[in-house]
Amino acid sequence: MNWVQSLFTDLSSPAHTIFIFAIVIAVGFKLGKIKIGSVALGSTCVLFAGILIGHIYRQTGLDQGGYVCPADTLNFIQDFGLILFVYCIGLQVGPGFFSSFKKGGVRLNLMASVMVVLNIGVMFALYYLFFDTSDPKDLPMMVGVLCGAVTNTPGLGAANQTLGDIMTNNAHLAQAMDGQQIASAYACAYPLGVMGQIGAAIALRYLMRISLHKESEEIKRQAEENPHARPHHMTIVASNKSLEGKTLFEVSRFLGRTFVCTRIEHNGVISQANNDTPFHMGDKIRIVCAEDDAEAILAFLGDRIEMDWDEDHSPIVSKRIVVTRPEIEGKTFGQMHFNSVHGVNITRFTRSGMDLYADRHLKLQIGDRLMVVGTEANVARVANLVGNEVKRLNHPNIAPIFIGILLGILLGSIPFTISGIPTPVKLGIAGGPLIVAILIGRFGYKVHLVSYTTTSVNLFVRELGLILFLASVGIKAGAGFWDTIIAGDGIKYVWTGLIITVIPILIIGIFCRRRYHTNYFTLIGLIAGANTAAPLLGFANEIANNDAPAVGYSTVYPLTMFLRILTAQLIILFLCV
Repeated sequence: MNWVQSLFTDLSSPAHTIFIFAIVIAVGFKLGKIKIGSVALGSTCVLFAGILIGHIYRQTGLDQGGYVCPADTLNFIQDFGLILFVYCIGLQVGPGFFSSFKKGGVRLNLMASVMVVLNIGVMFALYYLFFDTSDPKDLPMMVGVLCGAVTNTPGLGAANQTLGDIMTNNAHLAQAMDGQQIASAYACAYPLGVMGQIGAAIALRYLMRISLHKESEEIKRQAEENPHARPHHMTIVASNKSLEGKTLFEVSRFLGRTFVCTRIEHNGVISQANNDTPFHMGDKIRIVCAEDDAEAILAFLGDRIEMDWDEDHSPIVSKRIVVTRPEIEGKTFGQMHFNSVHGVNITRFTRSGMDLYADRHLKLQIGDRLMVVGTEANVARVANLVGNEVKRLNHPNIAPIFIGILLGILLGSIPFTISGIPTPVKLGIAGGPLIVAILIGRFGYKVHLVSYTTTSVNLFVRELGLILFLASVGIKAGAGFWDTIIAGDGIKYVWTGLIITVIPILIIGIFCRRRYHTNYFTLIGLIAGANTAAPLLGFANEIANNDAPAVGYSTVYPLTMFLRILTAQLIILFLCV
């Protein structure tokens, strides 16, 4: 049975490393499925499993004075996992990153950015009040607490990688850290970070005396008041002589307004219309358009009349369709007029494994999976419009991923010299790939670089990168975790992390309600997006009977994810050298 023993004790064996990682990941995923109330920690439990394994090996002496696995191997797996994870995050947020600054999203993104600043401000206040500012290790550890308090794993990865780069050129800081990992502080703050976010959201509801029923009614009223979202039905007699013989497609393109012709009566015969249907003088046309486009269409086509059509009473169906036509990529949901013109509702859509609200300012991307609700004929028409040729997407585009990673590493390796900073500043293997991925996700289609991969491939690559990173960091942090908790500042990290979580949420929540009268469901989505907190979004979706939380979340998520990663790096770069 020596071969079994060697799997646990032969640290130089590749089989040992793979064996340990398999244990950590398997145990972590099992723990991550355990729910406390309605909240589960998910993949983050891989970090805790790694810490546990690292601690056991240190206590039993099996680590032979070092890590559970060779340090070089751990560092490679950690960095490679971080690159995969951050790059896929960039592809995910890229399409909505720039559009989130447009009208309707500016205020929400401003409030989310203020929350990021408040989190950092509270962190520094606690650092100067309760920690030894002369100890070089305390500030990096507080960055770990900050990342755990806002439940932002990519920020931890960026900070951890930047700190490693600095310590190679800063012997004093490396000596002060003495093998401690900021992941230990992250692990201390993370659990109460999740609970604190949900608790603060509930506290806001009672502090501001919010009625969920009234908030729901307000959402419905706002939707009804939007003339661009309301469908308008009318019958027109074609009287514009210049349109004689022109097809429906030509008329729509020339007019520059989106509308659907559902029925047409020519010489007493009623038929279904399509893009190739020609217009003739005297034809009676059943038009569906957005309410605010009705007057322009009426003035261009002809005269309005009243006519009793045999309307379609087909049952309502719900179907997922996939965007596969390149011509559709880059168009916004608003430009497509799915509801007002095509008679269907897009209840949500899935991109890179994340369910998002179909905000009219968001741009469609190849591979988006739309949940379409409407009559069978209307759903079929929309499916034909966007493509829905799933077989075209079955083959994953692996090359663009590694092309982007290559460009990202090149960008992250460029040194920037800043006055007063002895060490050249770099975006690193987290910042570089993130920025390149955002740009490719948003503009890649313009240079024929299709960043789309199947949802399963994107989720797999992202999750693989995350668990490899978390397992590596956990194993490395496990050796000194117990000392951090008992002999160090572990308990202090827990309660300071909770304060970092709660205070900014309460400040932003109260301010938004009193100053802007922000709807509670939108506000909770904003808070969830600003903290990149999927558990809080899940809680908001449970208490809401509308898509308002998802609207707030998807509007601010791209910018705040970028800010969380960037600010974690900047604090380490500028204040820990």
